[in-house]
Amino acid sequence: MGWRSPIPPVSSNDNSNKPSALHDEATHTKASRWKISRAGDGDTAMALFSGPEELHQPTSPEEAKRLERRIDYMILPYLAVCYAFFYIDKTTLSYAAIFNIREDLHLTGTDYNWLSSIFYFGFLVWAFPTNLLMQRLPIGRYLGFNIFMWGFFLMLQAACNSFATLATLRALGGAAEACSDPSFMLITSMWYTRRQQPVRIGLWYTANGLGIAGGGLLGYAIGNIKGALPSWKYEFLIIGALCSAWGVVMFIMLPDSPVTAKLLTPRERRMAVERLRENQTGVENKHLKGYQVREAFMDYKLYLFFILGVVGNVPNGGISNFGTIIIKGFGFSTLVTTLMQVPYGIFISICILVCVFLNDRFKNRRCLFIIIFLIPNICGAFSLRFTPVDQRVGRLISYYLTGPYNAAFVLILSLQTANTAGHTKKVVTNAVLFLGYCTGNIVGPFFYKTSQQPTYSLGIWSMIVSHLMEVVVILTLWILLARENKRRDRVQGEKDGGLEGRDLDATAFSDMTDRENLKYVRSPYHRD
Repeated sequence: MGWRSPIPPVSSNDNSNKPSALHDEATHTKASRWKISRAGDGDTAMALFSGPEELHQPTSPEEAKRLERRIDYMILPYLAVCYAFFYIDKTTLSYAAIFNIREDLHLTGTDYNWLSSIFYFGFLVWAFPTNLLMQRLPIGRYLGFNIFMWGFFLMLQAACNSFATLATLRALGGAAEACSDPSFMLITSMWYTRRQQPVRIGLWYTANGLGIAGGGLLGYAIGNIKGALPSWKYEFLIIGALCSAWGVVMFIMLPDSPVTAKLLTPRERRMAVERLRENQTGVENKHLKGYQVREAFMDYKLYLFFILGVVGNVPNGGISNFGTIIIKGFGFSTLVTTLMQVPYGIFISICILVCVFLNDRFKNRRCLFIIIFLIPNICGAFSLRFTPVDQRVGRLISYYLTGPYNAAFVLILSLQTANTAGHTKKVVTNAVLFLGYCTGNIVGPFFYKTSQQPTYSLGIWSMIVSHLMEVVVILTLWILLARENKRRDRVQGEKDGGLEGRDLDATAFSDMTDRENLKYVRSPYHRD
């Protein structure tokens, strides 16, 4: 079907640095050969071209490499630093626990467990609204605003004097953080090819481990402050202030889209968009499409990703809130306990980098590497459960082995972004995956019973069972995607021109879903 460009195209000799497209899809120009989704509009990237024939502008390898480096500098440092703060923020309660917040606020019974989980209730309630707002609003500014707010809510926690006030602020902080992971995934899919996405997700997710290590060093430094306030209040004030400051930086500096990036020239914007042609997933579309919402909920992948979100984060919900308590139970002092998190964080970062670069080296083996990097966690959890309490070094090593699940989760995130097309469908699938993420983090802390401190046998068993279930779901997804690949290749092979005769240009920015568009390179689902 034909399409009328929603915005006047950028002239090929336009050298101004003004944004070359606005998110206004109202005016019409000459007809072209674009194919679009059945909702009647395409991707915002269409604004840069008058038709698909303009997608192949001559570009030298050096120019392409220079643009790739420039995009990396424009995107990755902001996401990485933000993700480090994201994890530091989530572990502040864990450090506050060893700095005596439970005694100061008279927390008893399951109060601490509820404080750990209620953060994710806020995240859960706001997950769908924030994903829909991300589609409608400039994503860089929206992300920066939310980062500022979560730092603000964290600083306010220093003023809390009861369980109720702290629980309220933690729920608000969770709502502010609800946009973080989904927005990072959308930003990565907007700027990088499918092959580049796992490595780039791995690079910003590596900051998770650096956040753990940095949180340990910050905790040690804060623990040595001899001021008028308890150490846990300094923890909230200092880390909250740093988060809010970084939110301001993100609001000002992070570009919203390659279509409107002010730091790129018009030619560079077209190059940045054109290299996403093979993704067949587009950049973004500002309209909520009801049929894509319905299709998302009828797609089995959505439910499998939800389950992966749950079982992949039951261990995270426990470790992120009880990790320091577990380590202190090995017999370390409070300040030494904070430092013991540093090698754990570094080990996680190394695992993530090794995982994503192995995945880049060996094509279409994502599900295999997910399983491989879950094996140390399963072994570490078993060892932590059965190693005698007096074997302090052995138990510490076992604890460290529970870290590589972060590398597996990186590939799960990239598996989802690479196998979902249609901007509304991507937003919905992101939201559901992170509903699972919230559910796992809510449930996880309740397996750590105060009566079992410091060994937490039930909590360790929850890690073991969750990771084993994760392996089963990944194997199921692997089999189903392989079948879908074969089906699509067979259907496409029966069409005129076969697999090699597809017009990938016409559908590159169609905002079609992965079910509408059979014209992915080879097939839409990675052969994992």
